[in-house]
Amino acid sequence: MARLADTAYEQLRSAILRGELPHGERLAEEEIAENLGISRTPVREALRRLAAEGLVDVAPNRGASVARWESADLQEIFDLRAMLESYATKRATPRRTPEVIGELTEICDEMESIFAKSTNGRSLQSLAAANRRFHRIIMEAADSPRLLTMIDSLTHVPVVMQTFTQYSQHALQRSLHHHREIVDAMTAGDSDWAGSIMRAHILAARFEVLGDSCITPG
Repeated sequence: MARLADTAYEQLRSAILRGELPHGERLAEEEIAENLGISRTPVREALRRLAAEGLVDVAPNRGASVARWESADLQEIFDLRAMLESYATKRATPRRTPEVIGELTEICDEMESIFAKSTNGRSLQSLAAANRRFHRIIMEAADSPRLLTMIDSLTHVPVVMQTFTQYSQHALQRSLHHHREIVDAMTAGDSDWAGSIMRAHILAARFEVLGDSCITPG
């Protein structure tokens, strides 16, 4: 039973994160169970796990549906990411290894190559996948399982929002430049520099998604 619940969870989670199940879409247990060829019990368990992650809303007498996120929710998520990921980058910098720097540099090369040749939505998907790898390597280099879990709980929502689809060419270029500067700062062993660029990187992403609504008076 646990294995069936894991299968249902992984398939539903992947479909949500890829945008195949849009925000607000009703998730009928019976229909999902029939499509997966399993009983409703593991589907119910999978939906409970997805609700705990914030990907699914479960309402009494109304069942489950793909979660909706308002601007205020996204602003809070980006603000928390700016704090946590900048701290993780500062923490990762003195712990970086030549292998970590090498991997990050290769991803920068890969993303710049994709950007130079980008012609369609598939290019954006490749950029987004490489971007997630870049951030993941830094977060893992911070060597804090607790911090990694906290960041993981925040990052799936921007993935669902397909952040890169809302970027202008200028914004994409700026994002790639941020990646290069983060690697430069980490290579130099300057934690404050690396952390500050990561914070700017996340806040710039927030602006691309939310626009002027994310700016509050100082």
